[in-house]
Amino acid sequence: MPRIEELFSIEELINYIKLRQPTPMMGDILFPERKIEGLDFKMIKGANNLPVAASVHSFDTETEIASREGATGAIEELALIKRKIKIGEKELIVLNAPRSSQEEQMIISQLYNDVDTLVNSVRARVEAMRMEALSTGKLVINENKVNVTIDYGTPTAHKAAKTWKSGTPDILGDIYTMTDTIVAATGFTPVRALTSRTNLNVMLKDEKIRKGVFGVNADKLLTVNELNQFLAAQGLPPIAIYDAQYRIQNAKGAYVAKRYLADDKFILMPEGKLGDTIYGLTAEEVELRNKADIDITNVGNILVEQYATTDPVAKWIKAVATALPSFPYADQVFMATIG
Repeated sequence: MPRIEELFSIEELINYIKLRQPTPMMGDILFPERKIEGLDFKMIKGANNLPVAASVHSFDTETEIASREGATGAIEELALIKRKIKIGEKELIVLNAPRSSQEEQMIISQLYNDVDTLVNSVRARVEAMRMEALSTGKLVINENKVNVTIDYGTPTAHKAAKTWKSGTPDILGDIYTMTDTIVAATGFTPVRALTSRTNLNVMLKDEKIRKGVFGVNADKLLTVNELNQFLAAQGLPPIAIYDAQYRIQNAKGAYVAKRYLADDKFILMPEGKLGDTIYGLTAEEVELRNKADIDITNVGNILVEQYATTDPVAKWIKAVATALPSFPYADQVFMATIG
């Protein structure tokens, strides 16, 4: 059987990660990935894309001077995200002498599954950050001795708590109000909404909405397509759901399932991307730049490497990245919490 150093050479790992086709996440669409050379980047907050009209001048007069305005910037440091898995002494002994070619292939497949798992764990943490920023306008990190809060500058008026699950709510009226708030403040009209299936089902069952679609005496069940067609006819954004989940592992080793987008969130968004997912350099990538036999241009956003420890003897596979979402259009998003 090939040695782990050969099987998991840095060249092999770089090529493997480059050829992977991971399942796209919602954040990949809303916050496309971009890599920078470094750890720090200037994050624009409260960007306003409305054009400023130039003035009419008489001939032979000095041209009006424009100002750079409407946005503030902050230098942010990318978050270091990493996770590793151990190949222990017993596993190393078995790996050295597999009993058959089938067992050898099974072991190799298991190790590459470990690589996939580690890469997905980094992607999951990035996605969690993107959805937290999208639904709260902030990013709060408090783990592994990192305690930082990033405020993306979403106006307080663009956040609200709404009661839809009890009483006599006016869901349609609430969505009109949210939309009008964004239009009045920014000049941009929300064109899409993102929420959970829980909130969508509340809307599908809402009596006022069903009467608006089918008439007073209609008792037909409302479908998602019918709801979105009705919303479009009212000039309101169509709704998509995002119920994907991930897990975290606590200090005791237990797994806890979490949602990327909280179950009670209802988000109105403008057209196009909302920002970027900024990836940067890692110390591991910098070390590779000192090796002449490594094509550093092939290194992607997430780096995977293997290394050894001697006491106890073990091999480790590690995935690492530095990343952070930028969110320059945070002022054009309405973030509602549904109760």
